[in-house]
Amino acid sequence: MDSVLTNLTHLQKTKIPSVLLGIFALLMVCSTVNYNFSSPTAHQRQLIAPPPMVEHLSFGYQEAIANILWIRAVQDFDYCDREIADRVCLNNSWLYKMLDAITNLSPHFRIPYAAGALALTVIITDIDGATKIFDKGVKAFPNDWPILYRAAYHYMYEVKDNKRAAELLIQAGKNGAPPWVFTLAGRLYSDAGNLELAESVLQDMINTEQDPVLIKRLQDKIQSMKQK
Repeated sequence: MDSVLTNLTHLQKTKIPSVLLGIFALLMVCSTVNYNFSSPTAHQRQLIAPPPMVEHLSFGYQEAIANILWIRAVQDFDYCDREIADRVCLNNSWLYKMLDAITNLSPHFRIPYAAGALALTVIITDIDGATKIFDKGVKAFPNDWPILYRAAYHYMYEVKDNKRAAELLIQAGKNGAPPWVFTLAGRLYSDAGNLELAESVLQDMINTEQDPVLIKRLQDKIQSMKQK
């Protein structure tokens, strides 16, 4: 009898938060679904990111909400809400806001750092957003060499910070990356070093069966590097 009363008391205490979670999750999904303006001349999709500090509104279900948002984000890796040039998105993009919310909710959720940050830098070219997500990823996974050398690619090719890229390559080498990363770290001040790292990142993406859109965009960037 005591155990029944205890379970009922627990149910009463958890029922309301569970209902609130359901409402909150529904709002999160709805808020990120694309819609079109009623005007017949408006063709640009508009996606809405989660509110700031969403992790403080999760009622203890951070991991579940992070997964929901990640599933939504991967459907629109190539979405740019404010394009300032061909395939160049204005900083603080929708995808960055989604990844920032996901990694705030679940700081040790690896794939948003490994794939999401690369999408920011390679597909939509949100350089500032990619830098922030990569920096969070390096901090959360300091021994994860694939994240480290993808971050190195970003710092070298997009940020043009060879010193930081070399540091990340050395850190990757100390945590299981192929030995050639040490040689490459010493060659970062040459164009050959830039191309070699980009091609190695591409091969890793192919080997690990990453998003085909991501692979194609990086192939295009490598081709443009070869033509310079």
